[in-house]
Parts: sequence; C-alpha cells; structure tokens
Amino acid sequence: MRTPFSLLAERWQPTAAMVRRATFAALVMSVVIVVTGGAVRLTASGLGCTTWPRCTADSLTPTPEMGFHGIVEFTNRMLTYVLSAAVGWAILAARCHRPWRHGMTKLGWAQFWLVMSNAVLGGITVLTGLNPYTVALHMIAAMALVWVALLMWERSKEGDGAPKLSVARPIHQLSYVLVTVVGLLVAAGTLVTGAGHHPGTPQDNKIVPRIPIDYDRLAQFHADFAFISVGLTIAMIFVFAAIKAPQAAKSRTKELLVVLLLQGVLGFIQYFTDAPELMVVLHMLGATLTWIAALRIPLALRTRAAEDTPEQLPTQTPQPAAV
Repeated sequence: MRTPFSLLAERWQPTAAMVRRATFAALVMSVVIVVTGGAVRLTASGLGCTTWPRCTADSLTPTPEMGFHGIVEFTNRMLTYVLSAAVGWAILAARCHRPWRHGMTKLGWAQFWLVMSNAVLGGITVLTGLNPYTVALHMIAAMALVWVALLMWERSKEGDGAPKLSVARPIHQLSYVLVTVVGLLVAAGTLVTGAGHHPGTPQDNKIVPRIPIDYDRLAQFHADFAFISVGLTIAMIFVFAAIKAPQAAKSRTKELLVVLLLQGVLGFIQYFTDAPELMVVLHMLGATLTWIAALRIPLALRTRAAEDTPEQLPTQTPQPAAV
C-alpha cells in the first residue's frame, strides 16, 4: 500500500549522517522545552494565558492587557510547534533512509505522541490553576520525551541486530539500578518544586495550591537520593575498572559523576539562597543533563551490529539426494 511517506521515500533518501543530525535536533529541542517550561514558572507566567488551548476565552493569542506574562506563556506554547517540527524531521529522515529501519520510525512516532500528550497535560495544568501534582507530571512526561529522543539518537549510530552485552548481565542490571535511582532523584525534585518558592504566579497570588509537606523535609528527601546516586556512580566507576568494561561506559560514568557533583553544588546554593530564579533554571538544565548521562551508561554496555542479511547467514552443507 502506497502512502505519502512511501512516495516521499522514493524521491528522497537521506544519508545516515542526516538521520543522526535529525535525531540529535529532536533531542536538543526536548531539552530546550524542559528549560523554557521552567522559565515560564520562574517568571511567574504559569497563568499568563488563562485557559487552554486558547490563550483567553476570546483570543488565541495574548492580549496587550496580559503583558509580559502572557507573552512568556504563549511563546512557550509556540515552542511546542518547533519541537514538533524537529520530531517530524526525525520521523521523515528515519522513514526515507535506505534501508528503512522500522524500529527507528517507531521511536520517532513515540516522541510525537509524547509531545501531543504532554501538550494536553500542560493544558490540564493551566486549567487546574497550576496544581503542583499536574506540574510534576508535566515535568516527568518531558523527561520521558528526553529518554525516547536520546534512545533514537543513540540507535541512529547503531545497527538493528540483536543487542549483545559487553559485560556480565548482573553488571548491566546494576546500570539500570543506577538509572532508576537517578529517575527517582529527578522525581523527588519535582516534589520539592511543588512545595517550594516558585508556584508559577506572582507572589501576591495565593490561589495556586502547594504540596502540603514541609519544604525542608522534601529538600532533604531529594538530597538523600542525590547522595545515593553519587555513591552508586562511584561504585560503578570502580566496577568498570575492575572488569575492563568498554571505554565508552567508563567515560560516560565519569561524566555522570561530574554532572551529579555540579548539580549538588547548585542545589545547596539554591537551598541556602532561597532559590533565586537563575539558579533554579540552571538546576533544571542540570537535571535534564543528569538524566541523559545516566541513560547513556546502559547503552554503552551492549552493541548492535547491522541486522543479518541472507548473504550473511551461515550456509548449510547440501545433503545428497535420496535415490
């Protein structure tokens, strides 16, 4: 069955390098949308547009009366279209590349649906008056998008053969334990945000609900996961040195340690200075980079060669015909 995608694939076959660039662009935009989403909250512009999907009940765009906050919120909404364009480019590049890698295309469409669902979740966040739990889910969904975008970019540099572990299975499983702990670290950070200093509206707006848990306790809970993450990362560095793990895995684990330590410094400064906006933005960027650094470690512990073709399969010795 011929589709618009198959017709385009007959006329345009992007190179493997172009596919990698397209998937990397989608990854970069997934990081950008996290940071700009944080900027909306930190500039107290979370309700700059009072409804969704329109900006007001009568206008698709912000009105002059809405001022700076309306512009900031609407600009972030428009960046979703830029993100969608980047994801669309990645989907088309993967679909039109020869040979067509179906798994890559599926990862691209997974990104598309994550973008659409998170846009709806963002609308629910506005309609619920910046409920801190929906704000947290909005951030976690954005991190899920980063995960899939990273996986598609990494897969663009590999083949489609069955994955083969470069280390013993328990070591590979340990790397996923580290990823899980870092994921919990990020999730705990969203709870701190929900009880913290920046509800997303001007300080004189007391309508926005907050998580009814002591901020200091949540911050300590978040810090505990940071300490566990650092400890596990250091342990992984020593394990990889002992078993002679792939050099890429060693390098990525050290990169994760550096990012975690920088995040720790930012977090302590942020806590003891009442969370200034610039520090919070940097901390959100750091959280995204920490998540990416952790996810890249298991991917360095296995290889994917090109998928076997009939010519590459072992041939069988022909049997003599029966008489």
